[in-house]
Amino acid sequence: MNKKLSNEQISDNALYYAAFGFGAGFAKKAPGTVGTVMGIPVYLLTSAGGFPVFVVLTLIFSLLGIYICGETAKALGVHDHPGIVWDEIVGFMVTMLFVPFSWSAVLVGFILFRFFDIIKPWPISYIDRHVSGGLGIMLDDLLAGLFSALLLSWIYSSGWLG
Repeated sequence: MNKKLSNEQISDNALYYAAFGFGAGFAKKAPGTVGTVMGIPVYLLTSAGGFPVFVVLTLIFSLLGIYICGETAKALGVHDHPGIVWDEIVGFMVTMLFVPFSWSAVLVGFILFRFFDIIKPWPISYIDRHVSGGLGIMLDDLLAGLFSALLLSWIYSSGWLG
């Protein structure tokens, strides 16, 4: 059953509002891309404490996301509603795990993450289709983030990011 919650009802519930990327998920077009854009300031804030803090926060946000996204999906009656973008935010954080900050790394990381999140090569596509609930919503984006992180790390170590 598809339960229609208004934007106001989502905004009034802290859990749903977080799942909607603090409003980014309300975008009429490309909410996943807008959610990933929201991931940039989240990455900047969480990485400011240094690498260990960033890793711990990325792990905490990942685990919280299973609950946040799962509960919001249940309330909406849609497995992976396009407005749920917490998974994109955290997926972008995973993308940035293995490289030091630079705006070129942020840009390339953004492009790589969107590529893997949209194209969904195997095993991302398998997880997207076969793992349900909050875990399923989060896991495909975490894996897209990992693929992106590995490729971004290789690009960085090759000296292509300046």
